[in-house]
Amino acid sequence: MKAPPYDVAAAVQALREADPVLGNVITTIGPCELELETTRSLFEALMRAIIYQQLHGRAAAAIHGRVNALFSGSPSPAGLQALSDEALRGAGLSAAKLLALRDLAAKAEAGTVPTLAQARRIADDELVTRLTAVRGIGPWTVHMLLLFRLGRPDVMPIGDFAIRLAFARLYRRGRDVKPAALLRHSERWRPWRSVASWYLWRSVAPEPPATANDLARRAPARADSGR
Repeated sequence: MKAPPYDVAAAVQALREADPVLGNVITTIGPCELELETTRSLFEALMRAIIYQQLHGRAAAAIHGRVNALFSGSPSPAGLQALSDEALRGAGLSAAKLLALRDLAAKAEAGTVPTLAQARRIADDELVTRLTAVRGIGPWTVHMLLLFRLGRPDVMPIGDFAIRLAFARLYRRGRDVKPAALLRHSERWRPWRSVASWYLWRSVAPEPPATANDLARRAPARADSGR
């Protein structure tokens, strides 16, 4: 785990000045403790995300460990393509997740899914477009990758259940909020919407979200699903 590559203190101060309601949340919660997950490759991060979808932590970790053990070295697109369907299903993958991983490997080999070094030079919107072309990868998964792995400062995951719940409680007296309305309001948080998102999550959770996997377990109604 490591700190984001931007000035979190400056982000917090800017958010206080831009939005008094969020400023009160910041005062109540205290310092932002957002941290990034260590990432060796974009392929590995997305492979993990697919495996963890719709599973509890222990079950997902067990399957992820068995899949990783099938590789002779670090997981790679070519290495995954060399594995048989039987071996991958035997590790615990569902048919849908097997298809998703096959598609991920194919699109990584074709260049649709960039390397980690390439991804660091690609704009957020382009990454969302390219990565959601992969079967089973939706906007929520890409937003979590941008926020918790690539350390992008201005991510607004409007498809996240907990984000919408927090916003409804803080700004709508508990009434449901449409993603478009949340997105409009979030314009005042630019260019620090990642930090604003962290405080929204923290306002409805007893513990601060440390990783994208924490959020995957906490958010029962994400926009992403297997395709």
